[in-house]
Amino acid sequence: MFSTATSYKNQHYSELKRKCLEDKELFEDPEFPVTNASLFYRKPPPGMVEWKRPRSFLKYTTSLHFLLCRKMISNKRVVKLRSCIYMVSDGPHLFVEGISSHDLNQGLLGNCWFVAACSCLALKPDLWQKVIPDWKEQEWDSKHPENYAGIFHFQFWVFGEWVDVVVDDRLPTINGELIYCHSKVNNEFWSALLEKAYAKLSGCYESLDGGNTGDAVVDFSGAVAEAINLEAEAFHKDQGRMDKLFEDLFNVYDRDGIISCSIKASPSEIEARLACGLVKGHAYSVTSVKKVRLGHGLMAYFQNETIPLIRMRNPWGKIEWNGAWSDSSAEWKKVGSMERNKLGITVQDDGEFWMEFRDWCKYFTDADVCRLINTSLLTIDKTWNEVMIFGSWTKNAEPLRNRCGGCMNHKHTFLQNPQYLFEVTKEVDEVLISLQQRDMKIHRRTGQGENLTIGFAVFKVELNRKYRMHDIITQLNVQTTTYINARTVFMRATLPKGRYIIIPSTFKPEILGEFMLRVYTNVDSGCRELTEHQPRMTCWSKLTGYPVAVSQIYVHGAEGLENQDRTGGADPYVIVSCEGSSVRSTVKADTVKPVFDTRAIFYRKKPTKPITVEVWNSNAVKDQFLGQVVLTGSVKDSTNPQRLQLRKRGRAMADEMPGSITLRIVTCTELTDM
Repeated sequence: MFSTATSYKNQHYSELKRKCLEDKELFEDPEFPVTNASLFYRKPPPGMVEWKRPRSFLKYTTSLHFLLCRKMISNKRVVKLRSCIYMVSDGPHLFVEGISSHDLNQGLLGNCWFVAACSCLALKPDLWQKVIPDWKEQEWDSKHPENYAGIFHFQFWVFGEWVDVVVDDRLPTINGELIYCHSKVNNEFWSALLEKAYAKLSGCYESLDGGNTGDAVVDFSGAVAEAINLEAEAFHKDQGRMDKLFEDLFNVYDRDGIISCSIKASPSEIEARLACGLVKGHAYSVTSVKKVRLGHGLMAYFQNETIPLIRMRNPWGKIEWNGAWSDSSAEWKKVGSMERNKLGITVQDDGEFWMEFRDWCKYFTDADVCRLINTSLLTIDKTWNEVMIFGSWTKNAEPLRNRCGGCMNHKHTFLQNPQYLFEVTKEVDEVLISLQQRDMKIHRRTGQGENLTIGFAVFKVELNRKYRMHDIITQLNVQTTTYINARTVFMRATLPKGRYIIIPSTFKPEILGEFMLRVYTNVDSGCRELTEHQPRMTCWSKLTGYPVAVSQIYVHGAEGLENQDRTGGADPYVIVSCEGSSVRSTVKADTVKPVFDTRAIFYRKKPTKPITVEVWNSNAVKDQFLGQVVLTGSVKDSTNPQRLQLRKRGRAMADEMPGSITLRIVTCTELTDM
């Protein structure tokens, strides 16, 4: 994940800084100048903006504080004199007393989503030290001011690669105060400079007005984002599902994942405060997920009673939840003092608060869960195999070359979309699939900043499929995502052993765009794009022959098989063969009514040769033949499901054997019909 970063706009931090020091000049970024174009494209800030460097900005603010102190002294209010002198004497810093999720306050922009993501970032040292590289070298050095060049750099994960973004330290102010994201401490600037770099990447500051916390977290980490609709799922009404969600979020947070949440709001309700203290249309960062022990003293440990709680932070740094388990609620009396101290409970309006997990599921409508997927082999934790593929929806008048067919509602064009094949080789495996489109914020100034409505479908296909699907006959649509105008669409599924195809698409056909597909499995899935439509014609085809027909066969299952063990069952599997090629199903344990759910496709050079379907019983020493059916596979044969009697092999193939098999076969002479 943490590879070498690409320099944005071909600006190399070390070279630019060295030149500035040689010329004894402070850096001025030509790619993000101090002009209105860097601030807005439509709505200007409410006042005269002056770009100031932190040192000159501090001179202005500290003089105000000094005047304030003099006024306090004249009024015999000297209690704050010490802090005023501190603010006058101390210079600018990236970090003051380290980095904290409490450092940030939102400014004039409606970018609570970005500030919430920054709060989450501050809790993860491994992440923020990647986003803010060489932070010790970038820090102001009061002992060697000659080493300061007014240049900083930050790194973001942009569409599959780390990008290094350079900025100067000139920040927008009105009346001497920072107007956008800023720290609670007026001489700490990491958040303001990070926001400036992100604004540069997005085109201007106004492009950050409205966004998704999960997207920002992905840009900070390369994580995989999953959006959860808490309102639709109604977890708070189902104890079992709610407990499962808590365990999942607990594990995500414990493994350094990042979680945020919000409450849906209509345009007129944005940032409206509810009676419970929560704010609608506002992003909150989750800063802890805990099972809190109830009781006092030793009895708490003997009783071992816990309650699931979740802690959040409002990016405003104020306005908190006032219900159960809020800062001063009576519920905290159920928790011992040691446990409370361990949780860091503070009774002050600092924007951070706890909620019972059931209330969280009830009041919040949406959550973004960002998982940091471990792909390293040098770890004791669970590791995943990752495949990352880049693709695009492109238009072509030739149907076989068109790659923008729209969703499944458009049956005639859906299969023209890009197709990606992967394999589940374990009996059952958990699969994570993430489809991400390019970020559109940079296009907002031209009125084209909206995300495409995207999604994808997953099909279980023939075990031996090598070429693109051209028709859905017996292939099983195992799951389809919701189509949504979000940057990322995510699916988590548990799939049985087999071969699958992912088909990403836009909702409507003929919509163009780029995407990144990431597939995670426990073992290598061999995920790859299918580009060929049929077997290639080679110089040897005249000698070896070329397919003249294609047959697809689906074996559903069998019934009435002969008992093979003392328990009255069998361990059957099926083999489908044609012209020297074969496909074998998994073994179905201890049953005489197996469901094979097995598919095969054969490109046939000699269509007069039959297709055989054999049923076998798995044994430790030698497998036992249970019967077969022989199919002509002619284009004239019925394409409807059939139940056929099992028969013997060889010369006795006319003789019946116990049991029958249910299947369907379709044959075409046009190879691109399937």
